[in-house]
Amino acid sequence: MSTVERKPKKSGTPKALKPTYQAKNPDTRVYVGDCREVLPRIPEVAAGEVDLIFADPPFNWNRAYDEWKDSMPREDYLQFTRDWLDLCIGALKPSGSIWVNIPDDSAAEIVMHLKGRGLAMVNWCIWHYRFGQNTTGRFINSKVHALYFCKNPEHRQWHADEILEASDRATTYFDPRTHNKKAGTAGKRVPMDVWYGKHWGRIQGNNAERRHYHDNQIPEVYLERVIRACSREGDLVMDPFVGSGTTPVVARELNRRFIGTEFSKQNAESAWERITEIGCVRVKRDEPTQHASAIFQPRPTRSKK
Repeated sequence: MSTVERKPKKSGTPKALKPTYQAKNPDTRVYVGDCREVLPRIPEVAAGEVDLIFADPPFNWNRAYDEWKDSMPREDYLQFTRDWLDLCIGALKPSGSIWVNIPDDSAAEIVMHLKGRGLAMVNWCIWHYRFGQNTTGRFINSKVHALYFCKNPEHRQWHADEILEASDRATTYFDPRTHNKKAGTAGKRVPMDVWYGKHWGRIQGNNAERRHYHDNQIPEVYLERVIRACSREGDLVMDPFVGSGTTPVVARELNRRFIGTEFSKQNAESAWERITEIGCVRVKRDEPTQHASAIFQPRPTRSKK
């Protein structure tokens, strides 16, 4: 028998819910509760006014997420996933985009569901880190999938100039063609779809970004790339799984409005402390992070005779 309670849907528009936490300049709101119940009661969600959604849901790996039971029967977990995805799809503007951070075992199901709901895949990116869970029975996991979908490929937001990084052709091979680009982009490129490098690893216990009590935490530079590329200042960003608070912290630093939900009261309280009292450690609004992902030393240049 299914362990997921299926409540009958009520007709009409649900009554708007008061946020558990709220700050201004820019407007930042966190609601505590099950995202499936809370999201329909947030006015911007009900009206389809969200510009960008980032979701890092529970992986169903039986990990410690405070009150959340992270060991659902497989079909119950997939139904939970479909339910929150559908709410997110309805929340997006026609020009909106959604990113989902998910491991191997559920990536394909999410891709098929989003495609089945009419969204277009823009990228299937990989977040690569060097320290996976040690095992001798198979290859060690060292990645998570970053799935990028939009409602309308012709009208999606995309701001490549905000996320450019140094090109290997310029920094390693000294190819003169990289300097023939327009001003501001010479020697640079749009990042590749495998993301790694300094400050891109898993947030370990001695990391300056580390928030205690949070089992899984994404680096700030990951959210910086997503938010800068797919939204503008003043836009509305949403995260249905606030967790340690990385999405709202970066969104607030980059002058985006934010709404999000968190199941755990304790996690929400910790995230709010980070949002209002600590802020970003790496990301700065007026100083876009200049990533470099070259894996070889610069090639020696030949002296001219």
